[in-house]
Amino acid sequence: MKIAILKERRPHETRVAATPETVKKLKALGVEEIVIETGAGVVAAYTDEAYAEAGAMIVPDAASAAAAADVIFKIQRPMAAADGIDELALLRQGQVLMAPLGALINKDLVQALASKGVTSFALELIPRITRAQSMDILSSQANLAGYKAVLVAANQFGRIFPQMMTPAGTLAPSRAFIMGVGVAGLQAIATAKRLGSIVTATDCTCSLVAGRTSPSSSRSRTRSSRQPRPRAATPRR
Repeated sequence: MKIAILKERRPHETRVAATPETVKKLKALGVEEIVIETGAGVVAAYTDEAYAEAGAMIVPDAASAAAAADVIFKIQRPMAAADGIDELALLRQGQVLMAPLGALINKDLVQALASKGVTSFALELIPRITRAQSMDILSSQANLAGYKAVLVAANQFGRIFPQMMTPAGTLAPSRAFIMGVGVAGLQAIATAKRLGSIVTATDCTCSLVAGRTSPSSSRSRTRSSRQPRPRAATPRR
């Protein structure tokens, strides 16, 4: 089996579908050859040299990588000619594509892949069950999204997050309100708390009855973490 890792070309995408560490793991599992497009991991801080040391072969462009592969890994769905770069043209009949495809909303893409004879795995549709945890891309990325969301908010806030006592006075801690306590929300709560904010979170879950949402069964859960108040010094007698 030969696997190709292509450079991601969609705007603002800085991830790469394999790291030197995962290349080593794939080689240990018996993968015959792993081909990396040159510069594929540069934005993610992985050099071509690091991939080569891990056992991958570096090729000059996406066409060379795709032509040599049986399986192609990608972070984003392939771009079409309408997107400015036609990555679909690089795929051939019999190849396997593993990537988040947004298959339920990108019907044209799914039809184009099927018409080319490409076997595609939409990674976002992998069941989120215990046996498939190692392939659960949604939870891992949601975890990072919750962490990053708090950092972005802190950067825009204009004040410090924690309580701070200085000779000039005491700065009150910030208050963070997290809406939703799923994977992303729980990480956002933890990150805001680590930054010293007073955190309040809410989550609304609705039960489904005969395929319809029952408003009367909606439940709201609120979690709050409060920073302990500083104790006043007790004078000694």
